[in-house]
Amino acid sequence: MLERIDTTQNYPQALILAPTRELVEQITRVISSIGCFLNVKIEGFVGGKSIRDDINKLRDGIHIAVGTPGRIYDLIGKKFLNVSRMKMFVMDEADEMLSRGFVEQVQKIFIELNENVQVALFSATLTNEVKQVMSQMMKNPIKIFIPLCEQTLDGIPQYYVNLKDNEKIEVIKDLYSTLIIGTTIIFCNSIRTLENLASQLIDDNYTVSTIHGGMEQAEREDKLKQLRTGTTRLLITTDILARGIDVQQLSMVVNYDLPHEPETYIHRIGRCGRFGRKGIAINLVNSKDDAKIGFIESHYETRINELPADLNQLGK
Repeated sequence: MLERIDTTQNYPQALILAPTRELVEQITRVISSIGCFLNVKIEGFVGGKSIRDDINKLRDGIHIAVGTPGRIYDLIGKKFLNVSRMKMFVMDEADEMLSRGFVEQVQKIFIELNENVQVALFSATLTNEVKQVMSQMMKNPIKIFIPLCEQTLDGIPQYYVNLKDNEKIEVIKDLYSTLIIGTTIIFCNSIRTLENLASQLIDDNYTVSTIHGGMEQAEREDKLKQLRTGTTRLLITTDILARGIDVQQLSMVVNYDLPHEPETYIHRIGRCGRFGRKGIAINLVNSKDDAKIGFIESHYETRINELPADLNQLGK
């Protein structure tokens, strides 16, 4: 994309859509770093920030726009973002972008693009429903699919602990009292569960941070920065951080609740063990989760072992 940008022209030439503010910020930061000597102007556009600031950025001229569907659609609809001369259109986390929550906005954005735009879609998982939508947007695309059996990342031993819901917090405490653990993310399915877990851990003097969709954007960005810099080592979150977010020093992911969809499982545990680093995934399950664990194992042709009694054997 960077090599295709003509910096002698001061108009938008590439558009990237991502489902969350955090992912937009990450993509913008990475491309800015890679293209820092190319004089490429890149800006991120997300809801929750001043649209007046966005308008000023666009009036000054940009080459690459990165944004969430809602804000990008709003800027196009109000004629502030001209997408008629876009060379490339990219969707990160394509299955999330083409889910029911975003698909209408994405399609309306796509209609505004010129017919010769190059389309690129990326995701660790793709459902059959999403593949059908993709076929309507792409002309004879090159398809690169990873077999399901290869999607579970190497270097991430996976474990489960069978217990009652009221025992889960004690397991978290046991892990931290027994192991030398680096940065950890704990995933919960709801904000209510997240807040209850965080409250009990804080009451027992654990240093805990939380991120969820109900927070103001500035607070979420600050918490994510703390995680990346190591200021925070234990973060409790919802699936808002399951996709695409790269925290290279992350050593463990805990599913306090198993995700509702098997695709989300891969996105969650994929936060650790990146680029050859070691990582561990632990699932806290009850009797109702047996079928889910079995389905995940068969779906991805992987093995989730019971957590050993001797925690020092983890990952061996």
